[in-house]
Amino acid sequence: MAETRGVVPGTLYVVATPIGNLEDITFRAVRVLHEVDLVAAEDTRHSRKLLAHYGIGTPLTSCFAHNELTKADLLLVRLRAGGTVALISDAGTPGIADPGYLLVRLCHESGIPVVPVPGPAAVITALSVAGQPVDRFAFEGFLPSRAAARRRVLQQLCGEARTIVYYEAPHRLAATLRDLAELCGAGRSLTVARELTKLHEELFRGTVAAAQVHFGATPVRGELVLILAPGPLAAPTETVREALLRQRRGSNLAPRQIVKAVARELKVAGSEVYQEWLRLQEEG
Repeated sequence: MAETRGVVPGTLYVVATPIGNLEDITFRAVRVLHEVDLVAAEDTRHSRKLLAHYGIGTPLTSCFAHNELTKADLLLVRLRAGGTVALISDAGTPGIADPGYLLVRLCHESGIPVVPVPGPAAVITALSVAGQPVDRFAFEGFLPSRAAARRRVLQQLCGEARTIVYYEAPHRLAATLRDLAELCGAGRSLTVARELTKLHEELFRGTVAAAQVHFGATPVRGELVLILAPGPLAAPTETVREALLRQRRGSNLAPRQIVKAVARELKVAGSEVYQEWLRLQEEG
């Protein structure tokens, strides 16, 4: 286990903060926020409440989407002079659907060390309790606010073989659920996590159609994470035999490699492909 040590001069610390429950901050995050020279926050008014709760008196400066580039120049000057800065967002991990990546990139380009102080992120928190396959997933951040753009995004992703995670605003949830029902199917499995780790936390699991009924009953409030189950696997466009013949004609791969390539391409068992390969060999 790594030994605890103080902050290192000239270093940017990317610090995750609670997404709701203030007890979810790590001991290390509290220590780093105490020790750095400056905290760069997405919203200083919001972050001041967190720092006050833990008795942290470190000075605050704003670093949000509309001033990140200009503020980054000032922060880089401070870091080059040996200062220490902690970057935080309003909730969760900076840079994950929040400001932060531009400052981090500029630090890397300038040779300034960047150290993560990990902790909560709404996307990971929601996935951990969603009951959906999470060996592979795609995070799409916030869906577009305009209907046409949102529908284009959903149409592209409804056939995904991975679990898809979106953020959505409560006043757009009904429209998004209508689009999901039309484009991805009303019977598609969906998890909706609302107000994670907060007093009115809610986890809905069911179909898109059931979500429409559930969230259509009363006005929806709070922050939302939508987790859409993987789409049904598309039927292969060619048979195993056809794929083997194509691979044999068009490549110089060894038989074992051909079998593996076809199994991976058509998403079928390697043993099935191998048996078909043996039949082709017997037929000459």
